[in-house]
Amino acid sequence: MSFGLYYHIPYCFSRCRYCDFYAAGAWRGVPDAYIDALVAALGRHVLPGRPDTLYFGGGTPSLLTPAQCARLIQAAAPKPGAEITLEANPETVTLASLQGYRAAGVNRLSIGVQSARDSQLRTLGRPHTAAQARQAFALARQAGFANISGDIMLALPHYTRAEFDETLELIRQGGAGHISAYLLKIEPGSAFGRRPPAGLPDPDQAAGFYLYAVEQLARAGYRQYEISSFARPGFEGRHNRLYWDCEDYLGLGPAAHSCLGGKRFFYPADTAAFIAGADPVPDGGCGAEDYLILQLRLSTGLDLAEYRRRGGAAFTPHQLAFLERCAQAGYLTLTPRRLTLTPLGMIVQNSILEELI
Repeated sequence: MSFGLYYHIPYCFSRCRYCDFYAAGAWRGVPDAYIDALVAALGRHVLPGRPDTLYFGGGTPSLLTPAQCARLIQAAAPKPGAEITLEANPETVTLASLQGYRAAGVNRLSIGVQSARDSQLRTLGRPHTAAQARQAFALARQAGFANISGDIMLALPHYTRAEFDETLELIRQGGAGHISAYLLKIEPGSAFGRRPPAGLPDPDQAAGFYLYAVEQLARAGYRQYEISSFARPGFEGRHNRLYWDCEDYLGLGPAAHSCLGGKRFFYPADTAAFIAGADPVPDGGCGAEDYLILQLRLSTGLDLAEYRRRGGAAFTPHQLAFLERCAQAGYLTLTPRRLTLTPLGMIVQNSILEELI
């Protein structure tokens, strides 16, 4: 069994307008007291072993100093060959900081690009420019990173296929082996939720942008292996796969979630409370329903025998008839052994799941 460790770094320069993730407010760096709290929290857990993957997420983990990053990696004591990922915003990195992260043990970098158009970046509230994104990729390669991922957002205000093409080209030329492509979702707690921007595509247009992205990414050599994840061979992300396979993972930091030994828990979304030593909150278990939901995110789909082994119920005649109709419409494939959503089906995944759970 694999085990992953997640460090949540909730500090940012500023809050993007689409974001409703928990953040600690506007900061230019990460306080050492927060690093102390992460190390202390790690020491309070009984772990199933040394982590196979380690992920610094945020927030903006590239606000960490290399020394802080090194301390957290040393505390985690990952296995030899572990995947160690750090999310980075283009405006926060320098050659020196990237070289420092590499020396600390980071071997995978995830760069938040979102769009290659500065006008769009301003609309989103991103604090970087397209030129800074290009520079970040160049510096990452110069610092010795061979495993680089780039993030793209789809169906943005006044979006066009040309904008996607430009963004894909920026990331491809930057040397990324992995790309995450997300449809913009207007979250109620975000600035966009309070005041939606003009020019948002309707659901049919958004679906068209997603299918176009899947097609163009495949042509560029990035194979889809999950709803929003695309990779060249050998560059698939290992850490997130632990989530989708219902493997053990520990998340540390305010609002971080975990699943260890089939039990879920999370830390309250309160940085001050976390620094003061707050305990995590129980959040139920991870059963067959979770496995079904998460496996259907993957292009390999749901292994029906494994689903039953985990306690999943056989599909009813009504559900089977529904799945057959979906298959005829091109949303999925269904065999006696496996249920797999097509890219078209992934767009309406929630509607399909409503019939199955």
